[in-house]
Amino acid sequence: MKTEVTVVTERGQVSIPAAIRKRMGLAAGRRVCWEVLSDQACRVTAVATARQHVGATAMLGFAKTFRKARTTAAWMRQLRSGEGA
Repeated sequence: MKTEVTVVTERGQVSIPAAIRKRMGLAAGRRVCWEVLSDQACRVTAVATARQHVGATAMLGFAKTFRKARTTAAWMRQLRSGEGA
């Protein structure tokens, strides 16, 4: 593959040439890892993506982000007490 040159913007952003994006399968939102090799060289590696859940399965485990796990007995107490528990 031929060498491609891009420019760093004032905000520190760099565009990845289209030919490289296509060859590496890079799309918007894909993460890349920058590794400094020397004062003049660095390595950019596409980060492996985790398998994305879609539909209803995407919600699995979401409640753990804001609520501690409860026992069945605790859930039943809440359900039997009404809205306020």
